[in-house]
Amino acid sequence: MANLLETQMKAAYVTTADWRIPLTNLGKEQAVDAGRCLREKIREEDAKVIFYHSPYLRTKQTLDELLPYFSDSEILSCLEEPRICEQQIGNFQNVQQVLDAKKERSKFGRFFYRFPSGEAGLDVYNRVSSFIPTLVRDLDRHRRSGIDMDNVNVVIVTHGLSLRLFLMRWFQWSVECFEESQNPGNCELVTMNKRKDHEGHAWMELEEKDRQSLCLPDACTVPRNVHLHRKNSASVVK
Repeated sequence: MANLLETQMKAAYVTTADWRIPLTNLGKEQAVDAGRCLREKIREEDAKVIFYHSPYLRTKQTLDELLPYFSDSEILSCLEEPRICEQQIGNFQNVQQVLDAKKERSKFGRFFYRFPSGEAGLDVYNRVSSFIPTLVRDLDRHRRSGIDMDNVNVVIVTHGLSLRLFLMRWFQWSVECFEESQNPGNCELVTMNKRKDHEGHAWMELEEKDRQSLCLPDACTVPRNVHLHRKNSASVVK
């Protein structure tokens, strides 16, 4: 998701619901750049794209800058998904109280810290986890309709913390690994690529540059069960 200037954010949160705060002009420029980068990544002939987006205004405005890079025939679906929205930190907010809470959170830890009138990171983890089976069912529905799934790309337009917690669930990170990670830059693309081994096992792998950008250990680029499979396979060979 693209940028919101900090000074404008502080003023906006007092009188405007978080989910109704729009992008700044800089944010729109970042979204346009992201669309260009996304189009460069998805260059396969007959490529198809599925979009999921948070219902927040700024994520919908980001999506609006991505969609023009793809034709109608390339887009299989574009769905709003409330479970990937931003962490809830309260309703109309007292700016100083929020700043104090964020300072306290940095000491306590992002995963378990609960905002006084909002969510803990754990709550966001639970709801993005419940989105994954929906994603899998949607992909299976497209597969059964005859779509070549090796040529399908899923684009999720969400928020920094929600993205990291989605990745935490997908790749089975520990809480310690999550706490070491950092949010991506504003409107930065984070890419998971599908891999297969000679036995036909498939998994998603985080791009190396994204692992570094998120400040993650090497082991966090593939799901933990893939590491276990490789270890067990090596044991059998021995």
